[in-house]
Amino acid sequence: MDVLVPLLQLLVLLLTLPLHLMALLGCWQPLCKTYFPYLMAVLTRKSNRKMESKKRELFSQIKGLMGASGKVALLELGCGTGANFQFYPAGCRVTCLDPNPHFEKFLTKSMAENRHLQYERFVVAPGEDMRQLADGSMDVVVCTLVLCSVQSPRKVLQEVQRVLRPGGVLFFWEHVAEPQGSWALMWQQVVEPTWKHIGDGCCLTRETWKDLEKAGFSEVQMERQPPLFKWLPVGPHIMGKAALICFLPSLQGT
Repeated sequence: MDVLVPLLQLLVLLLTLPLHLMALLGCWQPLCKTYFPYLMAVLTRKSNRKMESKKRELFSQIKGLMGASGKVALLELGCGTGANFQFYPAGCRVTCLDPNPHFEKFLTKSMAENRHLQYERFVVAPGEDMRQLADGSMDVVVCTLVLCSVQSPRKVLQEVQRVLRPGGVLFFWEHVAEPQGSWALMWQQVVEPTWKHIGDGCCLTRETWKDLEKAGFSEVQMERQPPLFKWLPVGPHIMGKAALICFLPSLQGT
């Protein structure tokens, strides 16, 4: 299998040679940044239909972080089109961060459809460098389908911990690599060099659960879920939360 992967990668590269040449010449990235929000708008609508009950269960826990004020400062990291907004409880003051400025018009539409939220601002920046956000300024950080495409998941999680207040919580939902030794993982390895261009840097084979477990949160809770779309090379997902406190109520108990 180790010999087969590079041979099949070469075959896929030859079949998609124009794409790789455009990327090499610097022509593909600007085009990808423009079309990618439209692609994500379609995919997130489909994934929300499949994941609606799970997302409502996960994000309903934000209410418990509001306290007497009834408000919570929430950072949507890699906000995309704002597909999660409908699942957030009233009282959330939402700051959006994404390196792609072309998402802003989709965010404006999503905010108009979710008047129960207070929209703070849209920050154009990578997750590895959130210097525009103050230390301890957020009660909640939400990260869905983001850590697959960042340059350094470790640095992003360090920044998440910096902007979270003591007692703050990171809620996540990420796709991860297929099991080691499986044919599914082999095909992810074959497709990944080309998929990164199509998916704006998306990596198919990251073992993101390891990054979360090593990041230094007080406790990490997660559950594993099967792939959403059989026709995509995107593998299983992990969903859960991580906090900067010593105790977290279980996902099942909420």
